[in-house]
Amino acid sequence: MTFLWPQFLWLLAALPLLVLLYIWLIRRKKKLAVRYASLSIVREAMGAGQSVRRHIPPFLFLLAMAAMLVAAARPMAVVMLPSNQQTIILAMDVSGSMRAADVLPNRLVAAQEAAKSFIKDLPRHVKVGIVAFAGSAQVAQLPTTNHDDLITAIDSFQLQRATATGNAIVVSLATLFPDAGIDVSQFSAPSRQRGTPIDQAEKQAKEFTPVAPGSYTSAAIIMLTDGQRTTGVDPLDAAKAAADRGVRIYTVGVGTVDGETIGFEGWSMRVRLDEETLKAVANKTQAEYFYAGTAADLKKVYETLSSRLTVEKKETEISALFALGAAILTLLSAGLSLLWFNRIL
Repeated sequence: MTFLWPQFLWLLAALPLLVLLYIWLIRRKKKLAVRYASLSIVREAMGAGQSVRRHIPPFLFLLAMAAMLVAAARPMAVVMLPSNQQTIILAMDVSGSMRAADVLPNRLVAAQEAAKSFIKDLPRHVKVGIVAFAGSAQVAQLPTTNHDDLITAIDSFQLQRATATGNAIVVSLATLFPDAGIDVSQFSAPSRQRGTPIDQAEKQAKEFTPVAPGSYTSAAIIMLTDGQRTTGVDPLDAAKAAADRGVRIYTVGVGTVDGETIGFEGWSMRVRLDEETLKAVANKTQAEYFYAGTAADLKKVYETLSSRLTVEKKETEISALFALGAAILTLLSAGLSLLWFNRIL
């Protein structure tokens, strides 16, 4: 815990003085009591039970004073709060490798079911957009809060050839920042062959000032894929563009590391999970990589992401909590004093 105004904490040193003042008043009261004609009456009035109870209200009031002084110092703490993220882009792989059955019934169906479950668990105010990618990437559904439209878009996926994970990231960014002029062609290989570095390609779009990776809290990208890029933009170049805009990319690897051989429209290929690239993309954007080797794993991954994207740890001022505690302790102290002694303290 930290404090915005720590100098007020020095006032806590006055509390021991209040304790000493209270002890002095109690002793003074006892000296006055011996002036009564009958000491037995005093002893009876100041029995063991009364002796303990008489100290409880002042003790509670002392705690209230301490809480008020701490509140005055404006304490800051890391607490769980509702997330500011209002838009989530699901970038989902629909390449032929998603036909592999190492995740039952196959990678694509398992991904579709997990994504639909994820959407249903999100708060209604969170917008979700869907980008489907194979040899290219397209927006299957613009960000919306309509869950029925999102599920319809997911159910309409059709498998295609090749895998362009980098294109998926660029199209996702263009969806999040529609006025920024982001386009896949700015990151393409021909542009670099003409001598345009990838970090200068973004300058062909509207000028922007790079921010710290992970600092943009209004949106996030979740990319679900087997991770084997075969064409298109380098995913690490695309991840750099996301990092420069502060957007986190949570990557989900579907399938097994060993993979399997699949056949599709007369051709066959060996498909396996490219974890190294997915981890690098997540790390570059200050996000996380999740492995989903089975359909059950995939569902758990989405449940975890749902909870992490709807709440977040954030440092915030908690003076109000200490002030509330002080008010409760003060009222309790006064109430007990009135109940037991017909007076306040």
